[in-house]
Amino acid sequence: MTAPSVAVPVTGSDGSAPREGRLPTPRGPGALQVARIGLRGLRSRKLRSTLTAVGIAIGIAAMVAVLGISDASRASLLSVLDRLGTNMLTVSPGQTFLGQDAKLPDDALAMIRRIRPVQGASAATLLDASVRRTNLIDPGETGGLSVEAVDTSILATLGGSVHLGRFLDGALERYPTVVLGSTAARRLGIADLDATIDVFIGGRWFTVVGILDPLPLAPELDRAALIGRDAAVTWLGADVSPSTVYVRTDPARVDEVRAVLGATANPENPEAVAVVRPSDAIEARAAAATAFTALFLGLGVVALGVGALGIANVMLMAVLERRAEIGVRRALGATRGAIAGQFFCEALLLALLGGLLGVTVGSLIGGAYAISQGWPVVVSPVGIGIGVGATAAVGALAGLYPALRAAIVPPTEALRAS
Repeated sequence: MTAPSVAVPVTGSDGSAPREGRLPTPRGPGALQVARIGLRGLRSRKLRSTLTAVGIAIGIAAMVAVLGISDASRASLLSVLDRLGTNMLTVSPGQTFLGQDAKLPDDALAMIRRIRPVQGASAATLLDASVRRTNLIDPGETGGLSVEAVDTSILATLGGSVHLGRFLDGALERYPTVVLGSTAARRLGIADLDATIDVFIGGRWFTVVGILDPLPLAPELDRAALIGRDAAVTWLGADVSPSTVYVRTDPARVDEVRAVLGATANPENPEAVAVVRPSDAIEARAAAATAFTALFLGLGVVALGVGALGIANVMLMAVLERRAEIGVRRALGATRGAIAGQFFCEALLLALLGGLLGVTVGSLIGGAYAISQGWPVVVSPVGIGIGVGATAAVGALAGLYPALRAAIVPPTEALRAS
């Protein structure tokens, strides 16, 4: 005798009276539950997950650190330009048509100062002399240092500053006194002026009265000993016709002044005058800093690719090792989507953990290097964005195939393999 069929009452979604029908299809786990399951899977393989996350972190840290250092270097150079301006030009003798070294006329400085947009101009003359700490050193041992006779206004024209002591003025420029550039002072072993210090220049002793801070727009003066023009004539018998004229112009008329400087400084041979804007070199350095960024980013991408292969390998091994778990879950009603979501979530979490570690370490490395160089610390939003985006992409791509492999494992075969 056949048992009578019994209809299963099903309550409506609105809580109304039950009606006859089929049992509702069970829904898969929510996103939060999938994340918990994925995180539990990573905890079960702590060492393997940690090593894989470190592989991802190395690539991300390299990318973030490189972008941070590049941004800090560029910010430092641009701050120098903002502080010193791009309106300074240097005038120096070039070469004649016959290839001979030219000279600037003695009245070149006075003529340049007559140009209306010129706000200031100062001359420097390279002398045939060496600076030494003692007269017992061979004059040929210059240490890469030079001696220059300069105007007392040159520091204002260059926008420089005195690190220790004072600069030449109307009184000091007539006497055997000298101001050292930052590099010259370091090479001569002079770090302070607490006591009277003399250096030997051109057969005479000169008293050091000041040490300058670095001059970004005139790095040649960092390696020089600066004496007054009157002192150069009186004590060294030197010819002080200008070898370089530093010109500060109206920022809005730099190109106009640059076009007439050659003819103004040397009307007879304007082609034998070289006119340069030092800030162009600083801007070129800023551009060069970004050029190397692409190279190092490429290296970071390679490391990131290696990390992605590591994630894919770990997840494929997890699928093979956990076939029994997959079979049990499928037998208990887990859908293919839930299985795929679990393994996909594990790969994504693994990549994001490595990315978070990489962004943190890369930012610290970039900041530490910037501080060591005296640059402003710049947190690169581009680097952080690339780091987060790259880790998400790597996790998704590396986890997609293992997740699909796990989803298509038949529950009977998985249980049989266990």
